[in-house]
Amino acid sequence: MTAEDANVARLRDRYVAWHKTKGDANIWYDLFADEIAWGSLADGKPGMEFSKPRASKAEVVSYFEELARDWAMEFYHINEYVAQGDRVVALGECSWTYRKTGRTVTIPKVDVWKFKDGKAVEFMEHYDTHTALAACEP
Repeated sequence: MTAEDANVARLRDRYVAWHKTKGDANIWYDLFADEIAWGSLADGKPGMEFSKPRASKAEVVSYFEELARDWAMEFYHINEYVAQGDRVVALGECSWTYRKTGRTVTIPKVDVWKFKDGKAVEFMEHYDTHTALAACEP
């Protein structure tokens, strides 16, 4: 198995569990390096405060706690993985409900990962921020 195949397998198993558990973040934590550059297109905007940049495993744990506090997962499907070298791109679709407004959004999702020695050292999520942020408006 190549390093690329191993990285895809690590992610595939976790994304399947992420969907099945409707957001149990515990399945992710052993994947992260102690120092990890974590980013999101929403970049901490109101309603999406959880999406602010993070720089450590402990901070990423807070990301997941804040996400679960404000949003409820409906589904999370990854349909394709593209791997080259230490990078993996996960392409799919997800649906979340913003707890404060009860609005549900279903959006395309692209997650870009970088690995070093089998641990995730970078993550950036790409999605329709306009639609997500609109769900947060009163």
